Amino acid sequence: MKDKQEKISESFQSLFGKEELLAKIIELFPYPIQVYAPDGTSVLVNEAIMKEYKADSPDVVVGKYNLLEDPDVIATGQLQVLKRAFQGETVFFRDVRVPLEEIAERYGIQDFDVEAIYQDITVFPILDDMKRVIYVVALLINRRVYRGKDEIEKAKEYIENHWMEKFNVKETAKAACLSTAHFTKLFKKHTGITPHEYYVNYKISKLKEKLLDTNLSVAQAFAACNMEYNGHSAKVFKNKTGLSPSEYRKMLEK
Repeated sequence: MKDKQEKISESFQSLFGKEELLAKIIELFPYPIQVYAPDGTSVLVNEAIMKEYKADSPDVVVGKYNLLEDPDVIATGQLQVLKRAFQGETVFFRDVRVPLEEIAERYGIQDFDVEAIYQDITVFPILDDMKRVIYVVALLINRRVYRGKDEIEKAKEYIENHWMEKFNVKETAKAACLSTAHFTKLFKKHTGITPHEYYVNYKISKLKEKLLDTNLSVAQAFAACNMEYNGHSAKVFKNKTGLSPSEYRKMLEK
């Protein structure tokens, strides 16, 4: 990846002196690109980055945003490395977590359907004939994009395929390719309930199916769902359905 990105930066540099062509290529380049003046002020964002963030106009950033003054950039502790690009060197940043909340505010985005983005970022200069930096280009390549809904659907599928087992939040989060803390927060955001509640609800739905089978006693229906029929499990069932298991069975027989 580093070699490919170096070749891209060399190709951009070869277009020095052909500003209109360079601007056109940047605009149509398939990966998000931001271009900065030597003082760090944004002078161009391409179409790909506008689509990435679903922004309406580049005017909210161009001429207003300064990369070298961004608090999130400063907080990474990598500002001095970044400044090397403004001194004529190409620098690479791997697997950077994008500060989406700040970007949403910067671009005026109301509804961001992306939960997290991790990018490889190449920052390289465009030099004039005197080897002076006239522009600095940031090329952003997504490594991982978590859109939330997709990951939660994976978690739901995992729960529904493992409902007979004891609930394990770590394994469920792993199936969704998310950290446990982020997964739990994200799951409730998208479903309104915790992963464990979803697991219990699904298990109760399966138990209700078993209770339809009058060849099984109530205790056998519970056992078929890998649940022990006792006061606690009966209480959980009643909390979810409004009826005790026996009352539910009698209601079905009417």
